[in-house]
Amino acid sequence: MSLRRRLTLSLCTILVLFAANVGTHFWGSYARNESMIAYRNSVTATQLSTEAAQLLENQRQQILVLATLRETTGDQLEAGELSKAEADVAAIADTIRDLGTRSSEVTQAQFQRLWDASEFLLASWLEFYQNYNDPDYESDVDDPLPYVETLEHLRQLEQRQSFIAVQRASIIDRTIALTDRITVLGFLASIFLTSTLGFFLLRYTNSSLKRLKTGTERIGSGELSYRINDIEDRGELGDLARAFNDMADKLRNAIEEVSEARDAADDANAAKSRFLANVSHELRTPLNAIIGYSEMLHDELDDRSDIDRGQFQRDLDKIILSGHQLLALINDILDLSKIETGKMQLNCENFAPGPLLEQVSGAMQPLLRERGNRLSLPDLAALPVMYSDSTRFRQIFLNLLSNACKFTSNGEISLGAGPLPGREGWLSFTVTDNGIGMDQAQQQRVFEAFVQAENDTSANYGGTGLGLAICREYCELLGGGIAVSSEPGKGSVFTVDLPVTAPGSAPAGA
Repeated sequence: MSLRRRLTLSLCTILVLFAANVGTHFWGSYARNESMIAYRNSVTATQLSTEAAQLLENQRQQILVLATLRETTGDQLEAGELSKAEADVAAIADTIRDLGTRSSEVTQAQFQRLWDASEFLLASWLEFYQNYNDPDYESDVDDPLPYVETLEHLRQLEQRQSFIAVQRASIIDRTIALTDRITVLGFLASIFLTSTLGFFLLRYTNSSLKRLKTGTERIGSGELSYRINDIEDRGELGDLARAFNDMADKLRNAIEEVSEARDAADDANAAKSRFLANVSHELRTPLNAIIGYSEMLHDELDDRSDIDRGQFQRDLDKIILSGHQLLALINDILDLSKIETGKMQLNCENFAPGPLLEQVSGAMQPLLRERGNRLSLPDLAALPVMYSDSTRFRQIFLNLLSNACKFTSNGEISLGAGPLPGREGWLSFTVTDNGIGMDQAQQQRVFEAFVQAENDTSANYGGTGLGLAICREYCELLGGGIAVSSEPGKGSVFTVDLPVTAPGSAPAGA
């Protein structure tokens, strides 16, 4: 039998034994509660009577002063003063009405007489205020009879309520004395029964609690494979044992998750380390070219022989190209840093995406020739004018096309553009290649910063792993998105969806 059932049976036994006492106790409590409510109402009614008398006195004095001023000075009552006076009269009526809600059947006759007298008095006062500015109005507010009559009825009601309050207090005292005796008897009997039942319950639960203690100590010491399985109780103690077992499982799983998170952090550190190595390699390559060709040109200038101007020009072109490569790499790192710190801002303007994409394609021709690739473009003249950041737009497709060229050799690359189906005011752009492609796992991490599809990608193809990460950040910054679909050995398709108008901006002519 579970601990809950044992406790329930024990409580039922106590309730059966003390049913008569409990019924008497409830009756006493009910009587005391009713008496207390009536007493509180009587006390509250007495307070309201005093308050109503004070309000009537204050209002009477104010009316007498105003009546004297009206007769002697002829002053007019302003609208604000009239509103305040009407509110004061209404407050007196509300107080007397509230006093009626506190009255019992015994005092209902006294209250009704008070209400009739006060209603007549307050009506005359209200009429006085409303006709105060009328010089032809003759007031009878000086007549003290209605006021005195109202106070007399209020005083009678207050005396009646005080008498009732005293009676209620006497009833409460007797009720409290009776319920106290019942409570003492019930308390003593409950102590006896509770002590007896508690002794037997402790004997029953002691062994189970010892097993729980042993289990918690062993689990707390790190023995997470230990299980508390020898609890006979199928109720709360058994649930507690199962809760400890579940806690041990969750702790073990948490430790495994922490270990996996640590491994992921180690992988991230390794990725950043590879990124630093790639960056240092990518930085050294153009720097070595710049330094090498600069030294060569310097040596040629020191020679007395004639300078080969054609060769000199080609060497300078290589220095300039290497400088642009170095600048592009540094700009990528700075752009990613700005994006991660939230300092990247858009410079929106109206531009035609078609000619801009054609310029990007023209800029890719040297890399296309180097890799033996062919780039095909559709007719882009029908694309609508966009209001966005043309620099970021251009950088997205420079990165995508250079990425396609880098992983495609003697292949086909195509750039597509058109309205996005189902979404008005959006354009969809695709960059398709038939290069090396990617599997599903590589596609999931290809847009992460500092990460390339494989660890040996940089060694085989170069790059820092920033290009696609920057593309993703730029697309989100412009209010759109980027996705990839690819198969190993069959190439990749990068899809960029962008709104015609960047979010948070409006065309200059709008």
